[in-house]
Amino acid sequence: MTSISFGEAVRRSIQKDPRYHPAAYELVRDALHMAAKKFRDENAEDQHVSGQELLAGFRDHVLSEYGPMSNIILDQWGLQRGEDVGNIVYNLIDCGYFGKNDGDSLEDFSGGYAFASAFTHPFLPASLREAHEKKSS
Repeated sequence: MTSISFGEAVRRSIQKDPRYHPAAYELVRDALHMAAKKFRDENAEDQHVSGQELLAGFRDHVLSEYGPMSNIILDQWGLQRGEDVGNIVYNLIDCGYFGKNDGDSLEDFSGGYAFASAFTHPFLPASLREAHEKKSS
């Protein structure tokens, strides 16, 4: 799949696009592996996941790793929306570390969920969560 190391891929990506902290690349890579485990059979040859599946895995991974600090950490690393995750994926594709399927595009990472609420809502007191859910419906 790749002929360069992950560290080299991150270095090249940051040279071309300095918006994201190096740790953000590691986070997205780890989330990709988690999404593949969640959405694909472990024995399947093709472990490709869609942009939206990656974002779902990203949310689960970030919440489990960083809990209530998720928004703060993501913001410090330059990750504020799904498109930022997509930019990191495509930076790694451009330097040859990740591959992509025909039909994949950066737009696959658009929409999804709002980072501010996705990474805050699970940690609100129950009464505030319920009020927020009623307001959203």
